[in-house]
Amino acid sequence: MGISSSLFFDRYDSQKQTLYRRIIPTEDQFEEQQERWSALADHLTSALSEKSGNTITTWLQGSYKFGTQIRPVRAGEEFDIDLGIYFVWEGDPSDGDYGPKALKGMVQESLSDYSSDSVIEVISPPKIRCARIRFKGDFHIDVPAYHLDDERDTRTLATEEDEWEESDPKALYIWFKSSFDDDRRTIVRRQIRYLKTWAALKFSSVDSRPSSTLITVLVAEAAVSLSKERFSEDDDTLQLILGSIVDRLDYDRTVLNPVDPDEDLAGRLEAKEYDSFIDSLKELQKIADEALGEADVSAAADKWSDAFEHFFPLPDVEAIDEEVSKTQHLPVRAFNPEVDVTAVSRDNPNHKWSGRNAIGPIPKNCDIYFQITNSGAMPPNSVVQWMVRNEGDEAEIFNDLGHRAGTGVTAKERSAYRGTHHMDCVVRQYGIVIGRRRIPVRITGMAMARRNPLKLPQWVRLRGRR
Repeated sequence: MGISSSLFFDRYDSQKQTLYRRIIPTEDQFEEQQERWSALADHLTSALSEKSGNTITTWLQGSYKFGTQIRPVRAGEEFDIDLGIYFVWEGDPSDGDYGPKALKGMVQESLSDYSSDSVIEVISPPKIRCARIRFKGDFHIDVPAYHLDDERDTRTLATEEDEWEESDPKALYIWFKSSFDDDRRTIVRRQIRYLKTWAALKFSSVDSRPSSTLITVLVAEAAVSLSKERFSEDDDTLQLILGSIVDRLDYDRTVLNPVDPDEDLAGRLEAKEYDSFIDSLKELQKIADEALGEADVSAAADKWSDAFEHFFPLPDVEAIDEEVSKTQHLPVRAFNPEVDVTAVSRDNPNHKWSGRNAIGPIPKNCDIYFQITNSGAMPPNSVVQWMVRNEGDEAEIFNDLGHRAGTGVTAKERSAYRGTHHMDCVVRQYGIVIGRRRIPVRITGMAMARRNPLKLPQWVRLRGRR
């Protein structure tokens, strides 16, 4: 069993800060999305039935349907939901009264007619294969339009280029669901989420990133090749799946759609982008091998953080170091960074707070300065890396669970969300961790009053005297 398995997933405590807990939507976010797509589906079913004269059905697809949706990895990015709209008529797509562009046009028009305070905008012009509507709460719903022949149970996608495209999301879902029993499917879904999060962190551009479908098929087919006995803890399973995927792609770079052998799922990536993806998978495999070979959980967590950044939680470093030194008689570390922390209110710079290796409670909207005070004692060729790891309801609502915070003996951040967060300081020499410090930052829900409050016009200030 991998030494850091409890940091990946804890089957006994769903609220514990694990990698899995940090990359999935909260219950509130999931319920909000569910309410929004359900209401939108009702509207589109009614509106499009009236516009087209056809029977209209809907079907969720993509990561939301597969149970592999992940949290946006950067603040400002959005959750994605795919809601398929199906225009029903018998026969081939060409037997209907409408062409593909006409169907997409009706969907776009009906989205524009949708009235809700939660809507931010309908993207115009629409995407080639779907329309998109954006909602408050950092998520959007993509709405592809299909022809459905109920009798034959066949689906064809309408495109903006006025062409019909072979596409059957239901068949792919049935393939995935039937590939595993319930217990193994749950494990595979977690593995897909890990790889999707890693890919989103590694490839910031959506266009150069491997698609969700490509990752899903690679992970699922690798998992199918594993015997049931080889499914164990999530870190061990991830290592095995990575090894299987890398071996497969070294032998054959083609990844056929399991329900459409004419489609290469890797075909949408340019050759250089696909090369980069495969090389990055090999780097991730190396990280997994090294992490599983570490003797203590802190060192393993540091390795996994190279792949999953701020999403991978750190253990209680001091407690683990104490246990390691007692049981294995190993040196705790070569350098113990001591960090002075100062917070200065942006609203009133006269208000300052300070601490050593911790700070708080402090209000929101403060500049926070971190400085290693004993940097002169660092061994030669040391490199200091800072990482913000946020926790709590507010950070989760804004999908801001952290980020890399730079290198050097100083760092600067800002207080934004209520709760206890951490600035993690790691010191490396020749790539080996020689020191670390977790710095708790406790933030209250209040902001300081402005030093010079905004002056109201005389006629406003006098109103209270009546």
